[in-house]
Amino acid sequence: MNEIEKILNSLDPAEAATQTAAALKQLLPLLGEEGRNRFIMDLLGETGQDKISSMVHL
Repeated sequence: MNEIEKILNSLDPAEAATQTAAALKQLLPLLGEEGRNRFIMDLLGETGQDKISSMVHL
């Protein structure tokens, strides 16, 4: 388990979600469009092209 997972597991789910959202607001703009798309694909797993095409552009 990496350090981020340890930290998130020590928080209650609502606080973990709040902290994750705050970190992602800083990280996602740094990734560029391709990096953001790859992150979303990794987050969702193998979802199929139809679900990805319906996502709102970040």
